[in-house]
Amino acid sequence: MSTMPTLSPLSSSSSLLTLRRSLTSTFPNYPSSHPLFPKFPKPLTLKTLIPNFKFSSAATTAAAATKTPKSLKTRLKNNETLYGIFLLSFSPTIAEIAGLSGYDFAVVDMEHGPGGISDALNCLRALAVSGTPAILRVPESSEPWAKKALDLGPDGIMFPMIDSPKSARKAVSYCRFPPNGIRGSAHTVVRASGYGIDEGYLSNYADELLIMCQVESVDGVKKIEEIAEVEGVDCIQMGPLDLSASLGYLWDPGNKKVREMMNVAEKGVLKKKPNNGGAYLSGFAMPHDSPENLKSRGYHMVSGAVDVAMFRNAAVEDVKKFKKCLVEGADDQKDGDEKYWSE
Repeated sequence: MSTMPTLSPLSSSSSLLTLRRSLTSTFPNYPSSHPLFPKFPKPLTLKTLIPNFKFSSAATTAAAATKTPKSLKTRLKNNETLYGIFLLSFSPTIAEIAGLSGYDFAVVDMEHGPGGISDALNCLRALAVSGTPAILRVPESSEPWAKKALDLGPDGIMFPMIDSPKSARKAVSYCRFPPNGIRGSAHTVVRASGYGIDEGYLSNYADELLIMCQVESVDGVKKIEEIAEVEGVDCIQMGPLDLSASLGYLWDPGNKKVREMMNVAEKGVLKKKPNNGGAYLSGFAMPHDSPENLKSRGYHMVSGAVDVAMFRNAAVEDVKKFKKCLVEGADDQKDGDEKYWSE
């Protein structure tokens, strides 16, 4: 009894010829002149086999179906102020809800969240449902972490603890293929290139990827203007909590000295325009520093929420409300004749 041959990816004329020989030997009546197997004057690609097929990268496939399929970099160049959320739970469901809620971007945080690359991948897929751009914050600024993160196809990557132009240049090099960097290449099979289907990936990846360097120490603030001027650094992300710790005020991020240092850092980044050798400014909202305040000071990207904190606040308030009801007693409750919410 004949068995089906094992088929390998159609990546070259030689593999197609091998496939044709395998088919004709297994199925003697299989037409050797089948349209799939013409004579091959040059190596074939999926695009030549399927001329009308539309190719797009994994990071932009879902976005192409939305009303605003612009990249983060394009929107920033258009002077938009972007509002996002940090995802630490690594829950694909929460990520999907965040995307559908309308955030301009979501940062999947592998530095402080419990998840790794596989968990981040599921969140990226969930965010892709709504075409929400995803930024991956890696645990450390290193080539192996950057390589694994970038192969997933995020719209941006965030490097923590950048405190000098040298460390910023290294971070950029992790994002560039040789000869412009040291990023390892598996672009023919990874998600970032649509598993090799997006033939324009190598030509476009550098233009589409948002590279963010996080400045969160006194040493970093001292050199922030130089860091912002490093070629390839698109955005400076401020880290108020680590900066407060660096100044000796771990439990007091709203301290006057911390706010003064933040002000110095912000002015240093905003000194030069992003289109004139500078970088965009991104930051976290804090209890003492609202998203509206950050926007008024010139921030281009503002993160106003963390998924874990949002759920914590809602859960604590929910329990508190019920416990208060028990203490006050049933007599203090509203009249039982009150209409139900759907009536």
